Amino acid sequence: MRKDRAEPYVIVLKGAESFESMRKRQQRHDVIRGIIREGNVKTQRDLANQLQAAGYECTQATISRDIMDMGLVKSREGYYVLPEEMRLQRMVSELVEEVHVAGNMVVVKTFSGGAAGVSAALDKANLRGALGTVAGDNTIMIAAESPEAAVDVERAIDRLRRR
Repeated sequence: MRKDRAEPYVIVLKGAESFESMRKRQQRHDVIRGIIREGNVKTQRDLANQLQAAGYECTQATISRDIMDMGLVKSREGYYVLPEEMRLQRMVSELVEEVHVAGNMVVVKTFSGGAAGVSAALDKANLRGALGTVAGDNTIMIAAESPEAAVDVERAIDRLRRR
């Protein structure tokens, strides 16, 4: 083989999502946004039924993943809402139940299904002293710069809750 001639090669990424599946997911998310804006989705089953009526067959796992990916949250009335349609203060006051400090960590408890949306909103708010968040279904862990910063973050969230 001559060194002055480049050989063609192909890189195959295992587990990489195809463009087509990304496009389909984006289309499904657009349909979900429309359904959620109508304001009558309380359960994943409700969402599945409405998606089916719109021509989308989805498993419960896909719907659950979409809810997490989109950061959908539940209002106090139990309906799914889009996080961008709730301001931070309203989201925190409606969805956060408790806030606790543990060293340089802040633990935020939300109503079921509320953690992802609140976490995304807190990340966007760039709270002073907060390094980042991790969310489950109803719990958010916020890493703070120090134990003192964790107390400041807790106070900021508590102020938002009480407005």
